[in-house]
Amino acid sequence: MGGPLNNADRSPNADDHSVLQVTGLSRHFCSGVHRQTVFDDLSLAAGRGEVVALLGASGSGKTTLLNLISGIDTPDAGSVCIDGIDVHAVGEPERTLLRRRDIGFVFQFFNLIPTLTVGENIRLPMELLDTDARQARQRVQQLLGQVGLPAVADRYPETLSGGEQQRIAVARALAHRPKILLADEPTGNLDEDTGRQVFGLLSDMARHHDTTLLVVTHSPPVAAAADRVLYLRQGGIHAA
Repeated sequence: MGGPLNNADRSPNADDHSVLQVTGLSRHFCSGVHRQTVFDDLSLAAGRGEVVALLGASGSGKTTLLNLISGIDTPDAGSVCIDGIDVHAVGEPERTLLRRRDIGFVFQFFNLIPTLTVGENIRLPMELLDTDARQARQRVQQLLGQVGLPAVADRYPETLSGGEQQRIAVARALAHRPKILLADEPTGNLDEDTGRQVFGLLSDMARHHDTTLLVVTHSPPVAAAADRVLYLRQGGIHAA
């Protein structure tokens, strides 16, 4: 599973007040003789329990930024620190552990595993961290109550509506108590009213669990409900 992450892996530039600290991030892609700059010296920070909405045109690099923050992709320059740990300064085993332990994901298309029950889907992040089985079951029931679906643990995702599936995806993302929640268009596959309800639930639960939420969205109502709105354009971050 990889070795423990500790203070030796902390960046000397990490801001003690920010759970997420992105500094001087650059990312380029090459296709033949063409070089495309996605980011150039991009920086941002987010505090514990803060809800930050990230807007930008299609192709501006919003999903690429989430991939860099989670360590799925590697920057050409700069650093990403989560609670002081430099994501790209540790080895792949430690980076995998950091993702399992400190990051939660919510996607546009739910990404629930259809062959697992709702309860099994929510338990999965905890099982990857060897959480005690009894504690995991209790956590599942607690989360199902919080998302307003207390009686669906034994049902399969396909028996639920789209809005209900996204509520389960929110519960799964928070099951292991991550420090950061990355949401990529979490309401994009829902109608406007359901999307507003789901984002309200997502942001309320992130604040309740003291989890930093960074949400990529095209929805003005979703952005308006965030604590702060940032725009990604021309390779940089701009405040609203």
